[in-house]
Amino acid sequence: QVQLVESGGGFVQPGGSLRLSCAASGLSSTNAMGWFRQAPGKEREWVGSIRWSGGSTGITYYGDSVKGRFSISRDKAISTIYLQMNTLKPEDTAVYTCAAGRPITSTIATPRGYVHWGQGTQVTVSS
Repeated sequence: QVQLVESGGGFVQPGGSLRLSCAASGLSSTNAMGWFRQAPGKEREWVGSIRWSGGSTGITYYGDSVKGRFSISRDKAISTIYLQMNTLKPEDTAVYTCAAGRPITSTIATPRGYVHWGQGTQVTVSS
């Protein structure tokens, strides 16, 4: 049974940092994991992804709204990815959800590229 469990969300002031984790279990035939977020009243937005092949650590991709502020890393040994979020802004407030799958280049930034989803963790950026 596939399980993705996010952690690390919380409340932070603008300009602050948070690190989210997504621990995966039961995954097979996947070569990418990513983060999406959804704010109240808004559509789900792709944050970024990491895709790997063989024993590589992976290549990262980011959405324009977080590029330069957020970074994704992967610990292959424990099947966990991380989302380091720096210089947070109030508009980063959302539920952040981890996903896993085998997206191709044209679907890596879309929900249809992913098969497995976590439950999400709330991130609130406010003064």
